[in-house]
Amino acid sequence: MYELVQVNEKTYYIDCPAKIGVYLAAENEIYLIDSGNDKDAGRKVRQILEKNGWHLRGILNTHSNADHIGGNQYLQAQTGCRVFAGGIEAAFTSYPLLEPSFLYGGFPGKDLRHKFLLAKPSVVEPFNSPAFPQEVEVLPLPGHFFDMVGFRTPDDTVFLADCLSSRETLDKYAVAFIYDVEAYLQTLALVEKMQAKVFVPSHAEAGEDLRDLVQYNRAKVEQVAEQILCICREPLPFEQILQRVFAAYNLVMNFEQYVLVGSTIRSYLTWLKDGGKISADFVDNMLLWRTV
Repeated sequence: MYELVQVNEKTYYIDCPAKIGVYLAAENEIYLIDSGNDKDAGRKVRQILEKNGWHLRGILNTHSNADHIGGNQYLQAQTGCRVFAGGIEAAFTSYPLLEPSFLYGGFPGKDLRHKFLLAKPSVVEPFNSPAFPQEVEVLPLPGHFFDMVGFRTPDDTVFLADCLSSRETLDKYAVAFIYDVEAYLQTLALVEKMQAKVFVPSHAEAGEDLRDLVQYNRAKVEQVAEQILCICREPLPFEQILQRVFAAYNLVMNFEQYVLVGSTIRSYLTWLKDGGKISADFVDNMLLWRTV
């Protein structure tokens, strides 16, 4: 864990739970792509940089989930590096309490205010800042989260953030977190046609051709959607739908899974309703969902 892997002439990644990209912009100057999940991750990254004699110029954040921005504050305080993020992700990175609040739909209790969902804040600049490395291409990849992006480095390495999950993860958990199902499927279609020397997903193996993995992720989305349509053959409130999804995939409920899977299932319901496959009606002051 935290092994430095070179994938191209000027591009590396640090192998950890959410891969951290390393772009060598000049002889001894680098930019990170994401920063890991906490202060400890940031400390391990700093040790790698010091071992290689690299100076950290900046961190390019793909999106604001805590496991991708958790090392920002430590590294920014230690090195004075800049942090870059775009759109809504910039707001969540500046004010990380937004993530557990959004997931829960209200003020999050102590069970949700931990490092896996609540990072430390960092000072953020937009991608159009003059200080942003202009040779790095920003690739919009919405769907998993609000304004998630990937990055293409000058040696044609593409970091795909969280738009792909590994087969092992999908087989184990089935319901991968998705904010916007329609946007996510559009992003999969984009990635499927994308060309690069090397692709580096945050939570799957790097490779030159990830089309099979794209198709596997798409198939899982379709499978979850069919499962929800099957569950909703009778009118049900959200909590019962969620309970049956957990039962169908042998998932274990806790606060973290309740908000992550729960938020995702709400997004599926929205997508299915907007597509005319599910209806939503208020009966006796209760919102019931039913397959059309």
